[in-house]
Amino acid sequence: MRNLSSPTRDQPMLPELGTPRKLLKLKGMFNSKFGSVPKFYVRAPGRVNIIGLGFCFGWRLQENDIKNSPILSEGRAYRLLWIFCSSYGCRTRYVNSCGTCENTHSPAGQYQSLVPEHFGLSDLTGMNCLVDGNIPPSSGLSSSSALVCCAGLVTLTVLGMNLSKVELAEICAKSEHYTGTEGGGMDQSISFLAEEGTAKLIEFSPLRATDVKLPSGAVFVIANSCVEMNKAATSHFNIRVMECRLAAKLLAKHKCLPWEEVLRLEEVQAKLGVSLEEMLLITEDTLHSEPYSPEEICRCLGISLQELKTQILSPNTQDVLTFKLYQRAKHVYSEAARVLQFKKICEEAPDNTVQLLGELMNQSHVSCRDMYECSCPELDQLVDICRKFGAQGSRLTGAGWGGCTVSIVPADKLSSFLANVHEAYYQRSNRSLVPEKQSLFATKPGGGALVFLEA
Repeated sequence: MRNLSSPTRDQPMLPELGTPRKLLKLKGMFNSKFGSVPKFYVRAPGRVNIIGLGFCFGWRLQENDIKNSPILSEGRAYRLLWIFCSSYGCRTRYVNSCGTCENTHSPAGQYQSLVPEHFGLSDLTGMNCLVDGNIPPSSGLSSSSALVCCAGLVTLTVLGMNLSKVELAEICAKSEHYTGTEGGGMDQSISFLAEEGTAKLIEFSPLRATDVKLPSGAVFVIANSCVEMNKAATSHFNIRVMECRLAAKLLAKHKCLPWEEVLRLEEVQAKLGVSLEEMLLITEDTLHSEPYSPEEICRCLGISLQELKTQILSPNTQDVLTFKLYQRAKHVYSEAARVLQFKKICEEAPDNTVQLLGELMNQSHVSCRDMYECSCPELDQLVDICRKFGAQGSRLTGAGWGGCTVSIVPADKLSSFLANVHEAYYQRSNRSLVPEKQSLFATKPGGGALVFLEA
């Protein structure tokens, strides 16, 4: 087997795909299912978001990834994308060349978006795919985004097409909207742009990633609350996205900006050319803390209720009765300010760097809990336990409402920290925690997505 860089024009991405034993197992499973051997293997990592929302810090998880083992199909009467998942818990999916799929929470969304829309192709090539991975589903570590990124690499490799990492990240982010979530592109950007040994500051419009060196005297630890949150199955995530969108439009209209074009809060700041601190003051002056009804939003924007529902809101938020615009805007702007402060502290590296970074992570979790309201009792308990046993800072990571926490821990306290948190949360918990979901591990930045060819 030989290495092959990602089919992009950028630098190769070369993290390990897995041990030979694991690859042989996957190869055997593929042969058993499809009666042939795979021609190439694809790997896309999960990610952890240290701090931030949209404008954020993150890195690729070195320990966890999705593995995708595809092969071209031959001699089939109909051109189908076949997906069979092993330990990742999926079933076989059948997708026709028009992109119709019985479950769009699969690489089908990527296949549908990447090929017809970007390259203008309609005569699609079929393939068999075996999917395996070890990212806990609905844990806030981007298992779904890793799956979509795998599908993007598979499609490019099959077609022999080239895209830059940035282009591919943007397309994969768009593709994931087929699952029904209105997410941004942070997860996909980390998956493709990650590099060994460094975290990335991800910014958008345009998409760009900046290396940030983290303190050597600290370790970041991931802990799974064992509470699953499926973004595509609930409206929680999309409601927050819509609340931020509505807040941006009201702020833009108040400042006589073309609010119809504005979708994100950062666009308002960019158009006004003011600091985050000034945007917080503008938010205080413009938005009230009481929830807004759809009717009040329509009066503020001068539109009808029908226009609000069909032109601004997502399908699963059209019946929401109240929107908290002030709280969401305040969280977004204050979180962005914390991200910049986090970067500044890392660059200046004062003697108390770990303490200062921990304080920012603690502030972030409080804001996530109280202003963005995306935490849950189990996450709050786990954060408190992590701080009690030595973490300088701890917060939820990912979308929230379940999933994992990320904590910054002094390196010399790591061993006792892991033991104490494991006992306090996983062993002494009053809840029944499924053993296979229990996950507590230290991590460091790893590299990005990868394609391997069979020799």
